[in-house]
Amino acid sequence: MISKIIQMLLKKINLEDQLKKQKKRSTFSSNTLIDQFYHTLEEDHKTSSKIRRNTIEKNQENYNHFKLDLLDTDKIYHVTEIKKICIDYRLRFLDSSYFKGKIPKEAILKIKKLEQEHHTEVKNFKIIAPSKLFKLEDKDDPLLFACLGNDYYYLIHKWGNDMSAFRKLGMLPFKSIINLLLLIIVLSYGLTLLVPSGLFSKSESSAQFWIMCFFMFKTIAAITIFYGFAKGKNFNPAIWNSKFI
Repeated sequence: MISKIIQMLLKKINLEDQLKKQKKRSTFSSNTLIDQFYHTLEEDHKTSSKIRRNTIEKNQENYNHFKLDLLDTDKIYHVTEIKKICIDYRLRFLDSSYFKGKIPKEAILKIKKLEQEHHTEVKNFKIIAPSKLFKLEDKDDPLLFACLGNDYYYLIHKWGNDMSAFRKLGMLPFKSIINLLLLIIVLSYGLTLLVPSGLFSKSESSAQFWIMCFFMFKTIAAITIFYGFAKGKNFNPAIWNSKFI
């Protein structure tokens, strides 16, 4: 039993599988995805001709003209589902122009196949990947998307290695300031327990323990704040689609 639990903890995380699970939990079902997408486009066509022309000119630069009946609905994701995965695993969802790694040949072939099937030139790609992949070459489970418009994206290809099963747990403190404070409190308490009793005073008391714990808290908090400001770090919800470091 214990060995099975250890195997589950050490099992690598497939980011595409996690995205599919999030889609199942989402309110956007496979059937409603296309319906809502069509409905949104129909609503756009009901606007005035001037606004429609401006919208069309703008959208021609922002989404691809796919034949929706030919798309695999299991690979269509709403931005809310993508955002949830990015926040949980501290990933970025950015234009492919910011990606410094190499797009694999398999992805290029899939893009060519899409272009042949849909008789269109596929543009405006997005990639989900760790922050470092948008600065350095690496291979750690990137996902390549094409923009459908109206906050919908089509998954073209996944490549690279699966992520560590501990990544989501390790990135939990960076989801919010509350999580980070809880981690600092736990660390402060744990480090205080490691301090030998009677190190600063011959007599032991609960007041001495909590004073030491408060000192540990201030020290760790100060280091965390300094590191955060020095490195320009931010919490997951603020960086998931930010092009800035």
